[in-house]
Amino acid sequence: MTRRDFLTKAGAGLALGGILAACGSNGSGGGTTPSGSGSSLPLPRPNRPVEWPIYSDDAIIKSGLKPETGATLQIYNWVAYINEAVVKNFCKKYNCKYSITTFNTMSEAIAKLASGQVNFDIFFPTIDVIGQLIETKMMRPLNHSYIPNIANTWPDYRNPFYDQHWRYTVPYSIYTTGMAWRKDKVDLAPGWDMPWQAAKYRGKVALLDDYREGISLALLKRGITDVNTTSTAQIQQAGKDLGELTSLVDIRIDNNDYTEIPDGNTWIHHAWSGDIATAESYLSKGTSIDTIGYWFPSDGKGPVANDLMAVLKTGQNPVLSHLFLNYLLDVHNAFENYSYVGYMQPLTAVTPEKLIADGLLPHQLTSTVVRPSDFRAGVEELELPLSANQVWEQTWNSFAKGL
Repeated sequence: MTRRDFLTKAGAGLALGGILAACGSNGSGGGTTPSGSGSSLPLPRPNRPVEWPIYSDDAIIKSGLKPETGATLQIYNWVAYINEAVVKNFCKKYNCKYSITTFNTMSEAIAKLASGQVNFDIFFPTIDVIGQLIETKMMRPLNHSYIPNIANTWPDYRNPFYDQHWRYTVPYSIYTTGMAWRKDKVDLAPGWDMPWQAAKYRGKVALLDDYREGISLALLKRGITDVNTTSTAQIQQAGKDLGELTSLVDIRIDNNDYTEIPDGNTWIHHAWSGDIATAESYLSKGTSIDTIGYWFPSDGKGPVANDLMAVLKTGQNPVLSHLFLNYLLDVHNAFENYSYVGYMQPLTAVTPEKLIADGLLPHQLTSTVVRPSDFRAGVEELELPLSANQVWEQTWNSFAKGL
């Protein structure tokens, strides 16, 4: 089944807004409970890296263990965020079965894990919740000897600021947030202010339904690149700027950028790179891929993010879990996964040239590829102090409830 087929079938029983990738801080407009709320947990920042502790009652598994036999690997992931063919190939190699359970928001996922009623092996968290998961000992520290394919990743991920010495996580996907538009409908120059310049396209403009992404867009429009600002004045001004879009363009908020731009229902959409990378699959009949544009600033000063893979402590198959992480960091498997998901993994061999040569990405959408330079220059939406997070959420909710 293709990703498009999967989501079409899923749409019969799910609200598609927000079910795609783990984008932004939580993949929805609802927010997550910050891991630092009410505790002394540090907030990782590039200039304040964090090395998380390893607890005596949550120890690293021994080296040299054999994979569990007769096992069913329990995977907990976002909807439509992994190529099931890759999972099947892993299970064929290691003679095991698998089960994939999905979630729509990180809030939902954390609540389910915290219930203690599930025993998943593999989890795909976002950066902003790993402190919470480590403090509550939900994640198992990694034994690096089982994951040699970490050498395939960009150097940035072998000692990331949010998890120094990658004690608990390895990278899964990386993406940018930019602007997507229909080139055959829109004659505006792309940029952060695009929605505010689109009065003549009233009813054809949409923002991502994500409180961090939405407010960040308004900040960037004013030249503010601190997308983790705790300034109440800046956040509330961003809310006013978003409110202006209602009268200007009758703005809509949703996470259907991956279909609405290709099918022409929306002409300008605040968008995630991984969604637009799959645009060709959703084009209306007779529409050329040349009509699709995706913009991210050439200086890299825009939102970049990456999702993670982790092993859960309650899982019954820790060795297989480590091997699964390693399997997804294999270059061949990463390309096969991309062919379905559209969200690239930060591996040195995954380049725009290779993706285009292999027919996985049309050259017209090269701008959706994330290069190491983009990651290093970009700005990340990271975990906020509780008080600031509340202002962000309240500001967004005040804007969104009026739509």
